Amino acid sequence: MASIKTGLTELLGIEHPILLAPMGSAAGGRLAAAVSQAGGLGLIGSGYADSETIRRELAQAGNTQVGIGFILWALDEKPEALDVALTAGPPAIMLSFGDPAPYASTIKAAGSKLICQVQTLDGARRAADAGADIIIAQGRDSGGHSGTVRGTMGLVPAVVDAVSPIPVVAAGGIADGRGLAAAIVLGASGVLMGTRFTASNESLWDDALKQGAVDAGGDQTEQTRVFDIVRGARWPVHYPGRVVKNAFFEKWHSKETELSSRWQDEEKHYLAAPPSDLKTRVLWTGEGVDLVNEVLPAREIVERIMQEAVAALQRSSGLSR
Repeated sequence: MASIKTGLTELLGIEHPILLAPMGSAAGGRLAAAVSQAGGLGLIGSGYADSETIRRELAQAGNTQVGIGFILWALDEKPEALDVALTAGPPAIMLSFGDPAPYASTIKAAGSKLICQVQTLDGARRAADAGADIIIAQGRDSGGHSGTVRGTMGLVPAVVDAVSPIPVVAAGGIADGRGLAAAIVLGASGVLMGTRFTASNESLWDDALKQGAVDAGGDQTEQTRVFDIVRGARWPVHYPGRVVKNAFFEKWHSKETELSSRWQDEEKHYLAAPPSDLKTRVLWTGEGVDLVNEVLPAREIVERIMQEAVAALQRSSGLSR
């Protein structure tokens, strides 16, 4: 099996420069463990800093080393969840969507690497100042929540230049080995991938959602706040979520104020719809969803990505001869 050695693989002691995005709805213990066992590093989603979720999914991961991801504004409300996570001795803790500084020393003192996800150049500099061991540059191409300012292609090399020698990981719109190869060429040390792994055998998603990702295309996606509003999720307005547009989206997008005034009534109808009702329920996907063509085991996804990335890098190196 071909491999690519980078600052990321060296720092984390992993074989492949691939991290699983800690998606609360998809990245449970089984999926995180499968990615780690395949040579990357799986990260469990903690939900909204929910201690019981962390305990349950760590149990599902068994003895496999996995990291844990936190939404910072939720962790600010439930800081005890970090203690639960650190008790398990994870190799890394990932923090996103807020200020990592209050938690950095605790994480590093516990022996875990601090991974900070950022959406702007200023955020990258602040993460570096906080002591981040790894910085994830997340473009608005990402599925689920992200910033609105920068695309992945422009953000990644800017962050690389700004925070060197800290390893930078690219996130957003990356769903195959060509994306990993491109990230390496841009100066990144690896990739964080979510959308591709939602359609894996081990994903927590319902089968209908997985098939929805297979059937979807990037042109069908857009950032919106309507699904956060209807679920009563208190996401800051500057972190919308990228979804596949559906009937619920078409009804409420650009009518957020009206939806906010009646979200409790709408929530009842929304939650009454089964996960298979993709006209109503949210399908979080990034712009790279065109490249998700089948549901596969996580190990096979990792292996294919590595084969494609090595082949792409070999092709590009041949152009200079």
